[in-house]
Amino acid sequence: MKFMKVRNTVPFIVSSLLAISCTGCGEGKVVESMDEEPVVSTEAPTEEPTTVPVPQDKVAHVVSAGDNLIHYSVYKNAENYALQRGEDVQYDFRPLYENVKYIVEGADLAIINQETIISQSNEIHGGEGALIFNSPPEVADAVIDLGFDVVTMANNHLLDMGASGLEESIKFWNQKASENNLTVLGAYLNEEDANNIRIREVNGIKIAFLAYAEHINGFSIPDDSPLRVVMNSEEDVIERQIKEASQLADAVIVSAHWGVEDTHLVSDDRIELANKMVNWGADVILGCHTHTAETMEWIQRDDGSKGFVYYSMGNFICAQTDNFNLVGEMPEFDIVVDGATNEMRLENVKCIPTIVHYDDGEFSNMRVYPYSKYTPELAESHGVPYAYPRGTYPDFSWDIVNDIINENIPAEFQDLTT
Repeated sequence: MKFMKVRNTVPFIVSSLLAISCTGCGEGKVVESMDEEPVVSTEAPTEEPTTVPVPQDKVAHVVSAGDNLIHYSVYKNAENYALQRGEDVQYDFRPLYENVKYIVEGADLAIINQETIISQSNEIHGGEGALIFNSPPEVADAVIDLGFDVVTMANNHLLDMGASGLEESIKFWNQKASENNLTVLGAYLNEEDANNIRIREVNGIKIAFLAYAEHINGFSIPDDSPLRVVMNSEEDVIERQIKEASQLADAVIVSAHWGVEDTHLVSDDRIELANKMVNWGADVILGCHTHTAETMEWIQRDDGSKGFVYYSMGNFICAQTDNFNLVGEMPEFDIVVDGATNEMRLENVKCIPTIVHYDDGEFSNMRVYPYSKYTPELAESHGVPYAYPRGTYPDFSWDIVNDIINENIPAEFQDLTT
């Protein structure tokens, strides 16, 4: 038999024998000394430390589109598409947008500026002659089919069909909103409606929307009409609404219809107003109206946080005949709410260039492309050099497209692959 060596065991054995008494009973039990009370431990059993999981960040991917400008040749294309496809409607606008549909559908939230009203009791107009617009109701069907969630209406063409036409258009879009879970804003039935801040919850993030217009082409809403459009000059109203929206929501997005048409110049008054809006609480400003792609930038608030402004997204669709009107922008960004701090931040702030293409001087086969799907061959075949009325800048090529993009969209924000 082998023995295992144990160092200093004798003192331990002696002390143990003194502490306890053993009987020589055959059952071999060990009993406690009758002179001592049993020792009961009052310490809680040791537990393994637990790690509290940090809540995940909430993220909403947002895309936007500029002016949905329904010229005569735009709705004539929709009419031809309906005929070609044997549709049971007079107009089918969906083929105009099919090349960018995946971008809109891939977003958690998609916003569009509807530049023209829809008044079904009035004749359709596409800007010919007096530059007034009134679009077929099938435009709304295409916007909904594309996957847009938010429709802004604040623009200079709101009174093209008068106050009654505007009221009809508001009610039309409100009906579409109730049927399709849309958020519609920018023109309102009354003051109470205008002060009802629109909020959508997207992936657990509350996002507020506001929309303002610089002018209404010299028209004004009649004094006896309750209709309401908030103008850019009403800074007290804008400040109050933005501050209220920032208290109600995690993020605030403002649609700003402003600027001088057909120029890429960002005027000082817009820069000043954009800075005020951001300091009041706007997180993203989506500029409309100029029908041209313009630059974009971060604006730092007095407290060190930041907002972002796209000064003009340009056209989403149009039948214009200057090359600078045919290159637009689709802003994209992520709204992130930090899971640990509940603070909001913007990430992946980018811009997808878009190109409105038609095949010949008759504006045939019109459609909009993202830059990633456009080609030098398409650019060389563009119909704009032959279109009437002839534009001031009708030349078109792949180099011209890239020059417009590089001159107006900073390289750090260009998304040329989506």
